[in-house]
Formats: sequence, C-alpha cells, structure tokens
Amino acid sequence: MTQDELKKAVGWSALKFVQPGTIVGVGTGSTASHFIDALASMKDQIKGTVSSSEASTAKLKSYGIPVFDANEVDSLDIYVDGADEINHHMQMIKGGGAALTREKIIAAIAKKFICIADESKVVDVLGKFPLPVEVIPMARSYVARELFKLGGRPIYRQGVITDNGNVILDIHDLLISEPITLETKINNIAGVVTVGLFANRGANVALIGTANGVKELKL
Repeated sequence: MTQDELKKAVGWSALKFVQPGTIVGVGTGSTASHFIDALASMKDQIKGTVSSSEASTAKLKSYGIPVFDANEVDSLDIYVDGADEINHHMQMIKGGGAALTREKIIAAIAKKFICIADESKVVDVLGKFPLPVEVIPMARSYVARELFKLGGRPIYRQGVITDNGNVILDIHDLLISEPITLETKINNIAGVVTVGLFANRGANVALIGTANGVKELKL
C-alpha cells in the first residue's frame, strides 16, 4: 500500500469512534483530510464539528458539515487528528501544517484523542521531525535564542503565517528524551504561543496504518 492509502485506511477506521448526535473535533493535514472524507459519509448523524484550521473548516463546509466555534461547546467526545511523530507513550509532535495551537486547544477540550497515522510516524524517541513552535512575531529572535540554549537548532519557517497571525520556528537536531519537561520549558518562554509537543496531553488511542492493516494502540 502507498503512504496515502495507509492514511486513507486510518482516516476511515476512525469512524468507529464517532457517536451519532455528537460534535466531533477535527484536525488538520493529509491524514485528517481523509477522516473528513469519511465523516461526510455520516454527516447527517452528527451535530457538527469543531475544526483546528481554516483549511479543514473549508473542506468540512464544502461537504455541508456544520462547524462550530470552540467557544460554543463545553467539551467534545472525541478529537481525531494526525501526527508528525508519535512514540510508544502516545506522546506526539504536531504542527507540520502550522495548526498546532488550535489543535492543542481542541485536544484539551476533548475527552478522547484519536491519533491517526501511518506507520512511518511511529518512533522510539521524538525529535527526528523538527519540533514546531508558534511564536508572536516580535518575539521571534528572542525565542530562537532561548530555544538554541535548549540544545536545538531553531529555523524560521519562511513565508508561513499561522491562522492566528503568528510565525513558526522549527527546532531541528533535538532528540526529546523527556517530552513533558521540554513541553513545559518551551511553553514558559515569553512570546511562545505553544509548542507542538503533545506530551502533557497525548493520544488516548492511536490508529496506525500498516501493510498488514490498521493497528490500534493504547497506553
């Protein structure tokens, strides 16, 4: 199977977690896009969605699926999204699509986080994929200096402005042995909106696409 076929398989597999009459948290990226395609097949059974990006919102609306503002809901039963990396503790790096802040907000209000990914995203140690950090523009240079002190090589993601009007620094060459500690350290740097480490709030379930079918992983 191609990588896209694996992504499609996990996107459709996530439908089994969607309960009729609920509002579903929806992520961003190529794998989440397959989940949106799948969700459209049962759009009349759900109340609607909360979306983590303008791109996902546009696709959901193109299918006629209602999209609610996160402020309109108290909680979500599930949030379905991909990951750039996920380890065996269900901790993730996210933000390759620059939607990390909204993704983290939806993850926080969801009772269950369903990570959908192909097997290439599963790692023993996080950090091979550059770690994204969303930063207020005026703080970019300061934050980069502070991130350098943590042992990584921050690079400004040229030409990218997040849906929140901020910029992205990607930290290269940083193997993350203590994800929870690092997430807290980076989030405490003045000017950081959030870091794409989902360690304090990891996934509850991971659906991993493999050549032998979709594997379900839990802690």
